[in-house]
Amino acid sequence: MIRVSAVVLRDAAGSVLTVRKRGTHRFMLPGGKPEPGESPAQTAVREAAEEVGATLDLEHLRELGTYRAAAANEAGQEVVGTVFEHPGVHAVAPAGEIEELRWLDPAGPLPDDLAPLLAEHVLPALARAAG
Repeated sequence: MIRVSAVVLRDAAGSVLTVRKRGTHRFMLPGGKPEPGESPAQTAVREAAEEVGATLDLEHLRELGTYRAAAANEAGQEVVGTVFEHPGVHAVAPAGEIEELRWLDPAGPLPDDLAPLLAEHVLPALARAAG
């Protein structure tokens, strides 16, 4: 079981930031595995800074939920992801292991290259929260 934390970041139009890591084909939320002693929220804040340069405030994170899905990049593995939302529009740029950024309209047609955690759990949870 792979444990991760991820964060939903939106632009002014409400699109969700997705990232594709170098050497992979699926888009996912910014996030990753915890370092020793980190809480899920601390992991989300650190990973957002490392991957896209976003400066997030722990106090403004809102937990969306914890979900289990097939891992996007590790065949035969499952991931348990604690997902947060952070308000505000953030200036972002690919950094570290991130090769590509893509903004996704959660209400529009979804591409077929999304990570299972995002496609099967996070986007439906965002839709329920919106409506």
